[in-house]
Amino acid sequence: MKSKVEKIAALAMKLGAKHMADYGHIKSRHDFTQRQLMSCLILRAYLKTTYRGFIDLLEGHTALRQVLGMEAKLPHYTTLQKFGARQDVQAVADAMIAQIGAAALTAAGDQASVAMDATGMEVTNASAHFISRAGRQRRKWQKLSVMVVCGALLPLGLVLDWGPCNDKRQAFELMQKSFDAAEDAGQLPKQLYADAGYDADWVHGVCREVWEVDSFIKPACHKADGSLGGAWRSNMTQETLEKAQYGKRWHIEAFFSGLKRMTGSSLTARNEGNLAKEAIFRVLAYTLHR
Repeated sequence: MKSKVEKIAALAMKLGAKHMADYGHIKSRHDFTQRQLMSCLILRAYLKTTYRGFIDLLEGHTALRQVLGMEAKLPHYTTLQKFGARQDVQAVADAMIAQIGAAALTAAGDQASVAMDATGMEVTNASAHFISRAGRQRRKWQKLSVMVVCGALLPLGLVLDWGPCNDKRQAFELMQKSFDAAEDAGQLPKQLYADAGYDADWVHGVCREVWEVDSFIKPACHKADGSLGGAWRSNMTQETLEKAQYGKRWHIEAFFSGLKRMTGSSLTARNEGNLAKEAIFRVLAYTLHR
């Protein structure tokens, strides 16, 4: 029986073959394939270790080396570091996540639904409690906006930004990335659920008129007489939301909870580019874990 980490490595190797050529250049040394190095980066995020620490782990894990095809030779930890610094690595990880989410959406069929929300990944090891007791304020964090397939709890698309900022700032890009991936797979969701952070008539309009997906978003504010304004917002009554099974929105909260419990809520990288890559690799590692 394969261990969990070996199964994740096998899945990473299989997915990587669909999105990357074996080698980045015809004149490269051909010591390791790109999917081998990509799989190492995913496993590093899953195991929450350093580049050097991951290579040390591989030295003593014969079965994992066999899955990765590294029985004879291991890369130097700086090889992984340099591969992770490449510009196209984040795009490949993004495409792998979209492929998994689109497959989950297709499996769910015509009644498939999705939920979107955002969460923050800390850029310091200091806990929120410590910062509060020290009288300091959280000034900046890596904001992760994700759309997940309800039921499967697998991401269909994600957008990275810096917080604090309004959730609607990432809404269009998140819907575009996620629904484009769904269209490519030939299966758009039937409903979209979101919390009050996305409450805006234009969000409903884009979702319903461009992609023809029914959107259900809890209103954030009402008029003085208690009514709702807007062509689409006016229909978002409590009765309408309950009838549309708005409780499915909590599936995105369950995804974020599992992600942070498994990979942690604080990022360890220090520069902005690496922080974004670490965040997306954590999402990909958790997705393969599920």
